[in-house]
Amino acid sequence: MRAVVGLGNPGPAYAATRHNAGFWVLARLIGRARWRKQRYPWGEIYRAEEGLLLRPLTFMNRAGEAARELLRRFPLSPADLLVVYDDVDLPVGELRLRRRGGPGTHNGMRSVLAALGSEEVPRLRIGVGAPSPGTDLSRYVLSPPAPEEVSVLAEAADRAAQLAWVFLREGLEAALDEYSRQGRV
Repeated sequence: MRAVVGLGNPGPAYAATRHNAGFWVLARLIGRARWRKQRYPWGEIYRAEEGLLLRPLTFMNRAGEAARELLRRFPLSPADLLVVYDDVDLPVGELRLRRRGGPGTHNGMRSVLAALGSEEVPRLRIGVGAPSPGTDLSRYVLSPPAPEEVSVLAEAADRAAQLAWVFLREGLEAALDEYSRQGRV
């Protein structure tokens, strides 16, 4: 069993913001199977024979609490998760799939790694570009993308959902192979 954890902030005020790229990918995955939804105060779990999806409801900086609860309730290890999230250190629309690593500048991923006690957590980052000099980082990620970025990010979320689907059904090695076939985009 494997799970995809999409990071974002709950609520309509955040739905279209850059920081919700992980939720955008989950929305695409939800349409691919017959999921059974379970709601908890800390997150929504979607279950199907293909695996699990987790949409944390803890807000970004406490996403690790939801990931820890998922592992407590299901026979999963940190390596069985694929965490999907936005990254300001990548150009808009670029994807990066990795087996492990640190959180970089991402507080949500920092929370996940701290809660799980491991950096051996696969992750799929979606580039949202860097803010202009002098722009507050939190204001930037909590704002909607510029109009010219919307279609690029929608396409990136589509490609990320395809990689996440391969991860769920076939595992990390197959997802890394698919990532290599897509090319560095």
